[in-house]
Formats: sequence, C-alpha cells, structure tokens
Amino acid sequence: MAGLVFDGILLEWLNLAFRWFHVVAGIAWIGASFYFIWLDLSLREPPQWKIDKGVKGDLWAIHGGGIYEVAKYQLRPEVMPQKLHWFKWEAYSTWLSGTGLLILMYYLQAQTYLVGHNTWIQSPGWAVVASIAFILGGQLIYELLLRTPLVKRGLVIAAALLMVITVASYLAHQLFSPRAAYLHVGAMIATWMAGNVFWGIMPAQRKFIAAVSANEPPDTNAMAFAKLRSTHNNYLTLPVIFCMISNHYSFLYSHAFSWLALVAIGLCLAWGRHFFNLKHLGVVKPKILLSSFAGLVLIAILMSASTPGKSVAAVKTDSAVPQNQVTEEARVTQLIQVHCANCHSATPTQTGFTAAPAGLLIDSVAHLKVQKVRALPALQSGYMPLGNFHQMTDIERKTLIDWLNAQ
Repeated sequence: MAGLVFDGILLEWLNLAFRWFHVVAGIAWIGASFYFIWLDLSLREPPQWKIDKGVKGDLWAIHGGGIYEVAKYQLRPEVMPQKLHWFKWEAYSTWLSGTGLLILMYYLQAQTYLVGHNTWIQSPGWAVVASIAFILGGQLIYELLLRTPLVKRGLVIAAALLMVITVASYLAHQLFSPRAAYLHVGAMIATWMAGNVFWGIMPAQRKFIAAVSANEPPDTNAMAFAKLRSTHNNYLTLPVIFCMISNHYSFLYSHAFSWLALVAIGLCLAWGRHFFNLKHLGVVKPKILLSSFAGLVLIAILMSASTPGKSVAAVKTDSAVPQNQVTEEARVTQLIQVHCANCHSATPTQTGFTAAPAGLLIDSVAHLKVQKVRALPALQSGYMPLGNFHQMTDIERKTLIDWLNAQ
C-alpha cells in the first residue's frame, strides 16, 4: 500500500514539475511570437541614410528605463555580427514539456483520463495508440496542405485548416474522454506550431544566413514561407491556450455540442487576434474585436440555453449498489460513497490520488449539492466518474442526475 501511495505522490510531483516548466516555456514562446509579429508589423520606412545601409525598416521603443532602436535589414548588415540570437528552444521546450505532461497524465493513467464513457475505444492501450496516431495524422495533413497551391490564398487555406480542426474535434470526442478530446485538439495544433519552427522556420533561416554570409542571393521564397508559418503560429496561439486551460471547466467539454463549441470559440479567438495584427500595421478596426467578443458571448448564451450534457439512456442493467427500499437521499448517499468518495474525499482511497482532484470534495449529499454546477455536466457527459472504476450503470447515473436537477 505504501508503494502505491508513493507512486501516486511521485506522479503528482512529476506532474507539477512538468506543468510548471511547460507554463514557463509557453510564456517564453508566446511572448517571443507576439513580440516579433508586433515588431515586424510595426516597422516603418527608415530615413534614406539607413536605407543606403540596407535597412528595410526600423522602430524606436522605450522599456526598462532605456530607449531601444531596432532595425530590420533587407538582407544583411555590412558586417555580420559575431553573435546572432536564434529563437527556437522556446518552441521546442514547450512542445517537449507538453508531451511529457501528455504521457504522465493521459498515457500512464489512460483508463482514468484518456478513455471516455461509451467512446469508440475502451482499451487504455489502444486509446494511447489512437492518441499518437491522432496527433501525428494531424501533423501530416497540415504539412500536406502547406504544400498545395491553397497556401497562396489566405482565406482559402484558413477555411481548409478550420475544416481540418472541425473534423479533428469531432473525431477526438468519439475517441477520447471529453476532457482529453479538448486537450488533443490543442496538442495537435501545438504540434503544427512546433513543427512550423522545426520543419520550416529554422531550416529557411539557416539557409538564409549561409547565403548572405557567403554574399550569395538568398532564397527569398523560403524566407517568405517561413514568415507565413510564423503568422500561422500567431493566429493559432490563442485557440491552443484555450484548449489547454479547458480541462478546468467541465461545463465546456461536457456539453452535448462541446466539439462544435471548441471550434467556434477558437475561431472567435483567432478573429480577435486579427484585430491586433491589423492594429500593429496602423489599421484600427474595432468591429473585428467587437464581433469576436459578441461571438464569444453568443456561444456562452447558446451553450447555457441548450442541453448541457449528453443524455443518459435509461437502459435496464444490474446496479453496483443494491436496489433496496431506501429513501432517495439515502440512495444518493450510497452512490456517492461507491462512485465519488474514492477520489473526491479528504483522504482518497483510489490509487494515484493523494488529494481530491481539483480540491473538490464530494463525499456526502451536502457536498454534491454544493458542487452541482460542476458535477451535473460531468455526470451528464459520462466523463465522471473518471475511469468508472466501480462500473456506475446508466440507471445509477440517471438517479444522480435527476436528484441534482431537483435541487
């Protein structure tokens, strides 16, 4: 027993370490991405004497008590610097630490977090295989799209990528638990972004530096393609962040149309990002930002007004808790003790848990009533109980849902 507790604590510490590093690396990557897009779009035509020296655009800024002058060269300065700073490890470390988290949380604990209720795959091993195939397949499709003529038409490639994400979101919800589905769509897009750095941006920059250092004409098409990949990353950042923090909000991923909500919210966030990119160019269109916000509000209203979770069929099946002649509250108490308290108590008995997940205590009728807003959609979607270790039946699930709806 002590070994199992130690294993659970070790997983928690590893989870904390990887999550902390992932957040820090993500902040560095996103910060660098946003900064350089802002910088590139904010560059203005320099005076003639700078143009004569090969400067394409410059910018002046103040920060940290000092004035900075930033210049972008058309090709290269007259003398190449001894030290040239590259930006790549922010992306690589974010992706690698995120992959570590995926392995710790969803692969090593697949039955608990990855396998969904009534999804296509019920085997933890095959769910892990499906997860890897899902992410790699998404990467392959993205790279193939970038190599088609569609990439030269902005709106068309955007529509194609939106379609890929929509299909991926629906597929993820059929393969995995709702919470894992949101994360996998985010992981797929994040892999696109890291792949843009690894497969496109860095190789193009290496060739560019080699060419200009040798006073040879660089491949401008490759650099333009690298810039396009960087722009894709800029627009995809906010949707990815949304997917990654969604695991804290069961009312989102437990909704009957959670797969569609993911796409709609991501689209609104990317559209809102477009406002700021235009603003950096000196073009201010408040309607874009307002319509983005209005879209998010409309999605929230529609999700609140419609069925919050998938319906539970009242099929006839054996119950894990004896169907005695007991009061409704006593029956609910029995179900809580069998299916909820093993994880959601002050002292969890379920292997791998040393504290109640998310700090939620659900070991009594009173606690369940307090947590109604979070517990109801999780029950309706089939996401809870995690892993369904004690085989909650549809009748038992319906009993808890009906009781919560009556509160």
